[in-house]
Amino acid sequence: MNKIVYIIGISIIGFLVACNPKVAEVVDDKPKEEVVELTEEEKLCRTFSQLGALRNTAMENFVLYRDQVKAGNFEEAYPMWSRAFSLAPKSDGKKTYHYDDGVKIFTYFYNKETDADKKKMWVDSVKYLYNRRERCFGEGDYLAAREGFDMYYNFKEHVDQTYIYNKFKKSADGLGEKLPYFAINPFTKLIVDMMGSGDLEMAEANKYAMLILDAIKYGNDNCGDKCDTWDIINNYAPIRLEALEGYAGFYDCDYYYNKYYPEFEANGTDCDIIEKVGIRLKRGGCDLEGEAIAALTEAFKANCKSEVPVAKGPLSEAFQLYRDGKYQEAVVKFDEYFAAETDPLKKSKYQLVVAKIYYRDIKNFPKARSYAKQAAENRANWGDPFILIGKLYASSGPICGPGTGWDSQIVTWPAIDKWNYAKKIDPSVASEANKLIGTYKKFMPDVTEIFSRPNVSEGGPFYVGCWIKENTTVRAAK
Repeated sequence: MNKIVYIIGISIIGFLVACNPKVAEVVDDKPKEEVVELTEEEKLCRTFSQLGALRNTAMENFVLYRDQVKAGNFEEAYPMWSRAFSLAPKSDGKKTYHYDDGVKIFTYFYNKETDADKKKMWVDSVKYLYNRRERCFGEGDYLAAREGFDMYYNFKEHVDQTYIYNKFKKSADGLGEKLPYFAINPFTKLIVDMMGSGDLEMAEANKYAMLILDAIKYGNDNCGDKCDTWDIINNYAPIRLEALEGYAGFYDCDYYYNKYYPEFEANGTDCDIIEKVGIRLKRGGCDLEGEAIAALTEAFKANCKSEVPVAKGPLSEAFQLYRDGKYQEAVVKFDEYFAAETDPLKKSKYQLVVAKIYYRDIKNFPKARSYAKQAAENRANWGDPFILIGKLYASSGPICGPGTGWDSQIVTWPAIDKWNYAKKIDPSVASEANKLIGTYKKFMPDVTEIFSRPNVSEGGPFYVGCWIKENTTVRAAK
């Protein structure tokens, strides 16, 4: 079967050449008699019933290869699948097994292959199967999501992200709010990543971000027997899409009002919430003379005390810009203040403010950590910056993984490291640190998951990559 591994796909795939005589004989086994005359195009979707003398051969190979696929014997299944597929690509005219199983077989050989060029050829073979399936069975919009999912999770290293994005985009354009649940999380990540890298225009990113939010609402309202799956999506996609709030003008007033104003309605005297909601609505360009902002302004006057410095200068300008929802402009003014300020304690106080802006508002975690570290350097034995860094790490599950599972759980380890360090150097933050540690202990990987990982053991060292890039200690959920 080693030679078979190097034959990428089957000879009916136009872009593949037959390199192995034995497989070529199997693949080139054409029907010698047909019940009806078929055009070349019709032969691409030929069924068992359209075969003559070779009908039994095709059906026999179909049954035999399916048994092997079910048993996970993909190398044994491959030549029988090739014969069955070449004779009757559409099998009985109703089932898509030939295509589903072909993808499984090609994925097996892709994972087994070590040569990059040959791995790429297996990917091309999978793409070809999806193309053939659409020609024979239709399902174009749904099938595009299926292919995008496959490419994203199984072949991402050898497929341009734009190709995958366009598959999800095609599905979203055709299906709208009925976008398949399995497409939502990867499509979300691509939108956020491509927006961040400059590979996606804001208008297009906004269009599909809003469509995803509509799809999530529709999916939750109609989850049926997949409500648990939608819970996973709820813990990932909306959180990742919040990162786009960091781009000025990305979301409009309706988005911010619908998302944040209910918090104010439920907590009308909480100053943190009043301020946050007011800033968000201004960020979305809501009418400054409108009822919502008027209500927030009155609530702030009645319940809160402004901490904006009275003296005019970069610092007071920075706070005003921030309260107007102009995050980046505010940071520029804060930096002007830092450049002129000589008192390290004053600098540290507002460096932590900027760190929180990057954390809560701009959603740029590396920048938030950078300012938090600067704050810690300017004030010895101050636990607050490390409390924040721990929160940054603990909030990175949807950034460093799918929101659940191993990659999203291991971020709790360096987070707990930071909280332990914070209370060690600053007893005044011990209560908050202990509360956070107690909360996140349950989100760590369990003992079984740790045990199943090679070279990983409880209490041992571990390096967390992603944007965190820190050494930590393996811990099991408590």
